[in-house]
Amino acid sequence: MASIFGRVYCFLLAALLPPAPISLLDLAAEHASYQAELDAAWRATAQEAAFIQGPAVQAFANELGSWLGGAHVVPCANGTDALTLTLLSLGLPPGAEVIVPAFTYIATLEAVALLGLRPVLADVRPDTFMLDPAAVRAALTPRTGAVLAVHLFGQCADLEDLAKICSAAGVALVEDNAQALGATFTFASGKTAYAGTVGKVGTTSFFPSKNLGCLGDGGALFTRDAAHASLLQRLANHGQAQKYDHQHIGLNSRLDTLQAALLRVKLRHLPAAQAARQALGACYDAGLADMPGLHIPARDPRSSHVFHQYTLRIEGDGRREALRQHLAQHAIPSAIYYPLPVHQQPAYAYLGYGAGQFPVAEQLCQQVLSLPLHPGLTGAQLDYIIASTRAFFAV
Repeated sequence: MASIFGRVYCFLLAALLPPAPISLLDLAAEHASYQAELDAAWRATAQEAAFIQGPAVQAFANELGSWLGGAHVVPCANGTDALTLTLLSLGLPPGAEVIVPAFTYIATLEAVALLGLRPVLADVRPDTFMLDPAAVRAALTPRTGAVLAVHLFGQCADLEDLAKICSAAGVALVEDNAQALGATFTFASGKTAYAGTVGKVGTTSFFPSKNLGCLGDGGALFTRDAAHASLLQRLANHGQAQKYDHQHIGLNSRLDTLQAALLRVKLRHLPAAQAARQALGACYDAGLADMPGLHIPARDPRSSHVFHQYTLRIEGDGRREALRQHLAQHAIPSAIYYPLPVHQQPAYAYLGYGAGQFPVAEQLCQQVLSLPLHPGLTGAQLDYIIASTRAFFAV
């Protein structure tokens, strides 16, 4: 009887109009509670007029570094630049190989390729969607210079095994932390570290949709090595240690003062936003559990999850698209991250990979679907999304 009642309830709730328009991302709602602080930071920066390398940039770097447990933070222009600067700082020879996940955003490969290095793909785990350590071991060669782990959708890749693999092989571990800023990983030793602070360098993006996003573009690099942080700072500033003294070939990649000032405000509110995301994720988990053909996000018990996305896996030919259309009919947006594997993108055909080489990544591209999740999502909206999703699977 309880099961029948639950299905009837879902159908009735899903038949109603949404309690309010639902957005995949609602920055206006997220900013509303502290908009006055953002406005004040904007005005203060305009009055100060130090728009490039103003005091807010270093202040933000110091505050974020402290929040990350004492990491050195080097701000830069965007997340892709952060990856490029990281690889540039490693001094890898032309043609050196960088192992990257086969399921990722294209910027991961882009930064490698632009520097004349070779992306070498490794398949991912079917549960967490992140680099499979066994696949990384199989991809190692004498030409490997780095392993680039992506912390996807809000939790950490297997930092325990990946760090061991990189240490044994004598290659650098790089962490792309654009989607998991604030997530933590607990090692077998009991040590806990923030995502992005375990490898040689970690990177992040402050693209507006990120958990800590600016009102434009921005990025940063993290390291626990003070000397390497100094090198990264020089590389991000035309390779110069001081003005007109260029020791390296670098980039012009700076976080502008206004974005840093706004990020200082948003960093103060990040813990509350993170807690809200985690509470919403837990509600989704409870509401969507035990639905045949629907898999809620898997958890690595060693990692916390900060829910940059709430990404389901939908089994069955055509079922994902059918669910997406069903949700759209109920005014619920959804998104697919990512619809085409990176090795099947035309720009990377030169790597020589073919269909079927990375079966997990290819399957995920056919099955993943992300639902709305942001701090401004209300309980009524969440109930409506869950009920509408359950109604689809209850048919």
